Amino acid sequence: MRWLSCVRLPTEPGQWRIGLDRQGVIQQVQPLPASSAARGESWRGDWLSPMGIDLQINGGLGLAFPELTPGDLPRLLELLERLWRDGVEAIAPTLVTCGIPELRQALAVLREARAAHQPGRCRLLGAHLEGPFLAEARRGAHPRQHLAAPSLEALNARIAGHEQEIALVTLAPELAGAGEVIGALQELGILVSLGHSEATEAQAAEAFHQGVGMITHAFNAMPGLHHRAPGPIAAAALRGDVALGLIADGVHVAPSMAVLLQRLLPEQVLLVSDALAPYGLADGVHRWDERALIVENGSCRLEDGTLAGVTLPLLEAVRRLASWSGDAEQAIAAATVLPRRLLGGTGPLPQQLIGRPLAELLRWSGDAGDLRWSRAA
Repeated sequence: MRWLSCVRLPTEPGQWRIGLDRQGVIQQVQPLPASSAARGESWRGDWLSPMGIDLQINGGLGLAFPELTPGDLPRLLELLERLWRDGVEAIAPTLVTCGIPELRQALAVLREARAAHQPGRCRLLGAHLEGPFLAEARRGAHPRQHLAAPSLEALNARIAGHEQEIALVTLAPELAGAGEVIGALQELGILVSLGHSEATEAQAAEAFHQGVGMITHAFNAMPGLHHRAPGPIAAAALRGDVALGLIADGVHVAPSMAVLLQRLLPEQVLLVSDALAPYGLADGVHRWDERALIVENGSCRLEDGTLAGVTLPLLEAVRRLASWSGDAEQAIAAATVLPRRLLGGTGPLPQQLIGRPLAELLRWSGDAGDLRWSRAA
């Protein structure tokens, strides 16, 4: 047995020692007694974590997921390899509001790519449908012409035959007909998220009572936290079991607000990239459907200035949040541990690590102001 000692695990107090077999697979994870001498290779307090999981990513390497065609499969697989190199183990490919034929074609291509999974590629979870049941006043960069009123007929027109390949749906729960759609999605085991919404605190609380379990890109495309109109974020905070996706680029949400949100709800805030098709490409002017997308310093805007997304890797969000908050451990957890918990991962992290190859995990070193990651082996 090979041992690693003085290892920290995000969300788990103290230091740990990790026992590996000859193939580098974790066999034991044990607390390191404070009084014992370090046994084996010392990690000097570095963190060990799973790879990242991104529940909101819209494309990359020039591919926009809602525009996928069968001919895009090779480049999609290339993108999944790039994401793996960027420390991301799995994604929920996000399909923003688009036409029904385009949506169904994209779902079919994603199905084919999912079946072609190989080691060394990021895994495709079920898709994240961000729309079309959104509040028009909060649609942001979503095309107005493809928005739809919530109904079972509209839902089935989009996902029939792909029900088992959808992980997450973002909708505005205050819209007429949304309750019926939420119920249908719950019966299918699909997570529902509040987003692009005008929901009041009371409307959001009712949606969470109905089973909505997440907020999509908190603060963006929804009412903010106001002392006389607390909005959906306050409702999620008071409830205590609703996840909040956070884009930690410093543009979508001010660093101070990102830190406040995480300190208020450390077990509920999880990081998402919201990366668009130019992820992995240089800054400049790129195409998004028929529109121009202007990318500068990792931020993406439409020509009218509407903020549309980012091109920053998920783990860059970890580094930024850690530098703002001074809390490296919680920032790491927000991209690696907490998304798994939302998706149904059970048991404490030490238990989840047993049986995992060290090469498929991440090592985090440095302090919060200069956090760095690498492959654990």
